[in-house]
Amino acid sequence: MFRGKALLLPPCLAAEIGRAAVLNRTFQCLCLLLCLAFPLLAHATGVRATLDRNTAQLGETVTLNLHVDDGGGNVAMPNLSPLQQDFDILGRSQSSSLSIVNGQRSAELVIGLVLRPKRLGTLTIPPLAVAGSRTAPLQLQVVAPNQSAAAATNKNVFMEVEVAPKQAWVGQQLSYVVRLYVSGDITGGTLDTPQVDGVQLSQIGGELRYDKVRDGREYRVIERRYALVPQHAGTLAIPALGFQGMALDPGDPDSFFGAGTPVGASAPAQTVQVRVAPANWGQSAWLPARALSLTLSGWPDAGTPVRVGQPINLTMTLSATGLPADALPKLSLPAVQGATVYPDQPKTATAEDDAWLQGSSVRSFAVVPEQAGTLTLPATTLRWFDVTSGQAQTAEIPAYSITVLPAAGAAAATPTTPASTASTASPATATALAPDRAHDVPWRWIALACLALWLLTLLAWWLWPRRTARQAAVVANRSVVGDSTRQARQAFVAAARGSDASAQLRSLLAWAQTERPAIQHPGALANALADETQRRALAGLQRRCYGMASVSTAESGDLVEVFKQGFAWRPADKVDDDGLPPLYPFKVK
Repeated sequence: MFRGKALLLPPCLAAEIGRAAVLNRTFQCLCLLLCLAFPLLAHATGVRATLDRNTAQLGETVTLNLHVDDGGGNVAMPNLSPLQQDFDILGRSQSSSLSIVNGQRSAELVIGLVLRPKRLGTLTIPPLAVAGSRTAPLQLQVVAPNQSAAAATNKNVFMEVEVAPKQAWVGQQLSYVVRLYVSGDITGGTLDTPQVDGVQLSQIGGELRYDKVRDGREYRVIERRYALVPQHAGTLAIPALGFQGMALDPGDPDSFFGAGTPVGASAPAQTVQVRVAPANWGQSAWLPARALSLTLSGWPDAGTPVRVGQPINLTMTLSATGLPADALPKLSLPAVQGATVYPDQPKTATAEDDAWLQGSSVRSFAVVPEQAGTLTLPATTLRWFDVTSGQAQTAEIPAYSITVLPAAGAAAATPTTPASTASTASPATATALAPDRAHDVPWRWIALACLALWLLTLLAWWLWPRRTARQAAVVANRSVVGDSTRQARQAFVAAARGSDASAQLRSLLAWAQTERPAIQHPGALANALADETQRRALAGLQRRCYGMASVSTAESGDLVEVFKQGFAWRPADKVDDDGLPPLYPFKVK
């Protein structure tokens, strides 16, 4: 019907179609830009460096950990030459973790470096380039070796303790450090926990493990740090701590099956003189600390206008070194003339900084002026005792003042329309507004319906990516497990082609644990294998590890060939626990 003729549209309709086309092209461009930017955002990484401790003695080792957030794959080992000026690099390791919380995926790769300082003093760990970013520099304090246990260094196991200071005040934190030195193979060790009456005791940080050389002999060291806060004056007695374990003799095959030699060590008891607070201290709260600060933020500048009824939001912060958070007083503002103060709930926390507790308390206040004029916040003072100098100190927040203006619109609050005019206009106004309000009612319902529809669309948009993320998490977890098994198997093949029997046994156990995590020692592995050839090869490998040179090649077999097809597992419900302890464990409870 319209063949050979142009279809003419009304001008208004043509303009609407043109605007729709422009909006469509704009939307497509925005989607393209987001698709191009998303890979860059997905591969953004953060890098940071941490030390397992900030102080070490000369001859000890420390661990430098390089954390790569959202590494997304393999990360090349950084250039470590800047470290070699002040440190010997004794070992390297890598570990990765993957977590998915509320649909959000996060991955972290940790590169561990075992360092031994070369000299005394404050050593700087320079920035390192990792995964396209640079780490922040760190400092390590290296001190002279402690010679208190020099007489015991001819032993395989000995202990030492340090307590500081030797004289303290009631409520002052003491640093108590316990170190266990071990040379050789120890299993089933138990280290006592301090039990002190009249003391608030808590362990600071986790257990530290490092290596240390004493008189030319290398020891493995386990270090635990405690914070002791005496609650009473007098002589504080810290009892001796003990360690009990079993020593394994590499020349005795029976020792590897639980027939070791009992060994023990003891840390000497310690005493500390605790003094009562000075008699002239008065009624102020007793706060013995190494350092203390009191600050206030949020007070407006002199040029900032403040009006009646407008709240002034303030934040007071109290932090103390050597005091836990529960020992700090409750923060408050002094009375403010011409204003009402509304305090918030305080937030307290106790952090750990090397050997000393870091207590902090933060509280917010809303100061609402009630009248125009000059508003003054009086000074706030807090008295505390400096345990390093033995002198009383005062932390102070100075007084603040500001001019408060009248409330906005206060002068125009009273209407100036004559009463006769207002009374005359009221009926007409009411009559004229009634139809408008009735006319607005349908539009309110339409607006509410549109809002509900928009909320439902937003909810669907929020739920869909999380469903997809959960499915991706399952696939990613399976991929991580498969990669771990392949890497462990490749490590075993590389070790099996060498001549180090101990390395072959360790890599074989590591491979087996990726498939069956419950396997912790060769006896459990042999019990779980169904193939007699693999069991015989494992037995021969153990004998070679224990120094039995008479093991024949036929008995041990070609490890690569025997385990070429993987492990021949027995059914899980038929595997019996042989009850044997691990061969080389070293765990302290």
